[in-house]
Amino acid sequence: MMSETTTVLLASPRSYCAGVERAIETVERALAHARGPVFVRKQIVHNSHVVATLEARGAIFVEELADIPDPAPEDATVVFSAHGVSPAVRAEADRRGLTVIDATCPLVRKVHHEAERFARRGDRIVLIGHAGHEEAVGTLGVAPDATVLVETAEDVASLELPDDSGVAVLTQTTLALDETTTVIEALRARYPGLKEPPSEDICYATTNRQNAVRAVVDDADVLLVIGSRNSSNSQRLVELARRSGTAAYLIDNAGDIDQAWLEDAETIGVTAGASTPPELVGQVVEQLRARGPVVVVEREITTETMRFAPPRQLPIARQEEMS
Repeated sequence: MMSETTTVLLASPRSYCAGVERAIETVERALAHARGPVFVRKQIVHNSHVVATLEARGAIFVEELADIPDPAPEDATVVFSAHGVSPAVRAEADRRGLTVIDATCPLVRKVHHEAERFARRGDRIVLIGHAGHEEAVGTLGVAPDATVLVETAEDVASLELPDDSGVAVLTQTTLALDETTTVIEALRARYPGLKEPPSEDICYATTNRQNAVRAVVDDADVLLVIGSRNSSNSQRLVELARRSGTAAYLIDNAGDIDQAWLEDAETIGVTAGASTPPELVGQVVEQLRARGPVVVVEREITTETMRFAPPRQLPIARQEEMS
């Protein structure tokens, strides 16, 4: 047990972003009003606690539309996750006559629209993202014949694109801003005519959470990042802290804390990825209090006021309830 007081430095903003709140509320409203079963393709957001909570309320999570019985149960509803889907998935849902509610984050949809625009102009698109991540898969599917994926600046050297006059770049929304900048700089150097979207694709919430971590890591002996393993934005927070020279660990909940990490820590930073329920932060703080005296300091770099309208597929009455 600790005898001296430990400072717990809370990075803010942290936890849910507007796109995550919108997606979770969409499933909750579908469960509250649907006459038949509610299927959700993929995890609605990348957090195991969110998925478990919605499953307990009746949501049925499937990997692919093929996992839904054909024909689908009467009055069944399918929710697309916040990470977005390719046009091929939408076409399959239409072919099967499935009732769909699309919870794709509007900022991910923005990237899809940009991909459509570049592809219509005949550009080759370089997507910076993580191979296999659901968001990247969906974006690649918008213009599969025109899009290639890169993850690092080193990948740029192996690209074989016809010329620099018709090369455009897009990014996954949950990447580390500093690393993405390095990749874009490599693309600009190789393709001087590189076309870019009018505003950056990395979302405001990802940027805010990374900047919040930057504001605490220099004062923290260790950083605890609360988020699930498949959460890209949570992983980036861990990597950012470690690049700054601060020990950092990704935990799914308070029970994952290894006390050995904290033995010599006088100041412990705490943050949470954009898909992490806020209550998990409180549970981690309480776990730290159990070790001994704690003073909690909130370090807020900005206040988030963003709010997204619900999916248009929700009936008007339900939209009013969510506003």
